[in-house]
Amino acid sequence: MLQLTGITKSYGGRRVLDEVSFVVRPGRLTGFVGGNGAGKTTTMRIILGVLAKDAGSVTLDGAEITAADRRRIGYMPEERGLYPKMKVLEQVVYLARLHGFSKTDAETRARTLLEQLDLGERLRDNVETLSLGNQQRAQIAAALVHDPEVLILDEPFSGLDPLAVDIVAGVLQARAAQGAAVLFSSHQLDVVERLCDDLVIIAAGKIRAAGSRDELREQHSTRRFELISVSSAAWLRGEPGVEVVSLDGGYAQFDVDSDQTAQRVLRLAVALGDVASFAPQHPTLAQIFKEVIQ
Repeated sequence: MLQLTGITKSYGGRRVLDEVSFVVRPGRLTGFVGGNGAGKTTTMRIILGVLAKDAGSVTLDGAEITAADRRRIGYMPEERGLYPKMKVLEQVVYLARLHGFSKTDAETRARTLLEQLDLGERLRDNVETLSLGNQQRAQIAAALVHDPEVLILDEPFSGLDPLAVDIVAGVLQARAAQGAAVLFSSHQLDVVERLCDDLVIIAAGKIRAAGSRDELREQHSTRRFELISVSSAAWLRGEPGVEVVSLDGGYAQFDVDSDQTAQRVLRLAVALGDVASFAPQHPTLAQIFKEVIQ
C-alpha cells in the first residue's frame, strides 16, 4: 500500500501542497482529480522522488519509500518522454532491459503489452510517426513493461478516442486485478467515475475528499428520488415535503424533506398505479467535485 501523510510543499512563500494525505491500495484503481494547478502533478513527482517534500512522509507497505522501492513503481508523466527516433518495440524493450530483464524476456513482455494496447501493427514504426493517441499508448506500455507493483499515471487518457480509452482502461483494470496499486489523474470525470474504486479530490493543494467511490457518493447524496410509473406522476406537485425537479408523464425526479416523506410517496405511488421503479438518485462525480471544491 502506498500512503502519503501530511505532505507539504512550498515554492517561495506560496504553499502548493498543504498536509496532503491519502492512500493507494493494492488491487484498486484510485482516481486523483482536481483543477489545473491543484497539486496533482506535484504530488506525483514527490511520490517518485523527482521533487523533494518540505514535510510529511511517503511510505510503501508501511516503510518510508526508498530509491530501491521506486523501481517497483511504473510512472507515466504528463510530459511525454519517449525517444522520437526509436521504433516503438525497440523503445519499450530498451526500457525493460533497464529494469534488468534479459533481451528475450524484454522483447516478449514489450510485444505482448503493445499488442494488448492495440499497437501490434505499429511495432516497427518510429515513435514520432505515431498519432498523439498512439504515442500515448506507447508511453503507457513503457510505464507497465517492468510489471510494477504501483502505477502512477498522469493524465493517461488525454488525447485518446473512446475506443482507445476502453483499451487502456481494460489494461489498467487487468493490472489492478493482478494486485497492482494504481493512481491516475484525469480531467475526464466520466472516465474516472466509470473506472475508479477509490477517489481523491484535491483543490488549492488540499485534499477535499477521499474514500471509495460508493462511500463518497453516499456521503454527498441528497434526498433525491426517481419515480417511473405507468400512470401520471403529476400528483407529486401537490405533496407536502416534495419538490419536483423533473416531470414527464409517469417519470419524475423529486427531492423530499425526510425519509418519512419518501416512504409516504412510495406508498401513494403504489396505490395510484403500477410502479416500475422507485429509487434514490446518487450524485455524479462531477457533482461531488463541484460541491467539495467550492
